[in-house]
Amino acid sequence: MINFLQAAGEAVAVTEETQIGLWSLFTKGGWLMWPLLILGGITIFIFVERFMAIRKASVLDMNFMNRIRDYISEGKIGVAVNLCRKTDTPIARMVEKGIVRIGRPMSDVQTAIENVANLEVSKLENGLPFLATIAGGAPMIGFLGTVLGMVETFMDMSAAGGTVDLGLLSSGMYVAMVTTVMGLLVGIPAYFGYNYLVARIEKLVFQMEANSIAFMDILNQPVQK
Repeated sequence: MINFLQAAGEAVAVTEETQIGLWSLFTKGGWLMWPLLILGGITIFIFVERFMAIRKASVLDMNFMNRIRDYISEGKIGVAVNLCRKTDTPIARMVEKGIVRIGRPMSDVQTAIENVANLEVSKLENGLPFLATIAGGAPMIGFLGTVLGMVETFMDMSAAGGTVDLGLLSSGMYVAMVTTVMGLLVGIPAYFGYNYLVARIEKLVFQMEANSIAFMDILNQPVQK
């Protein structure tokens, strides 16, 4: 029992030392660590929020277009519109716009569908340019910290008369190294997260195009009497 308590106490002590060490490294990175920390938080928020939005937009009943085809062929336009409104997805809103344009020239229907599709894609891409900016900007901020740290190191060396004292140089080296690491820790996940979300949107765009073609095919079919 005593050995167990001693081991637990040692584990807690190691955890506290690790936390203190991480905080110490963070503070030694200088003021640039705070912008990088904020950018890291924004990266997480944008990725999670966009991931949830894209996943919700990608959900569609596989039988959706079949039901739309049946309603249109039976002349139940109002029922088809209600089905689209209840589904509440980009594809459903795109099809709904096409349904309310039934009776107009096919080119007008196609244009209306494309306009809605472009608007929906624009909504899905909201925030992604900023995520891409973070992916490229965070490592650059880290590199700025590296330059500032090296400048500080050389200034300390000059003030010391050219003598090399590791303790004297450690402050500038900490700034140089820690900011670089922090910049990469923020930039790399932002880069991969951006590309992942873009790939998900492209997949959804393909689905929207396929359903657009399917809807236009439905309109070209003769209506049952």
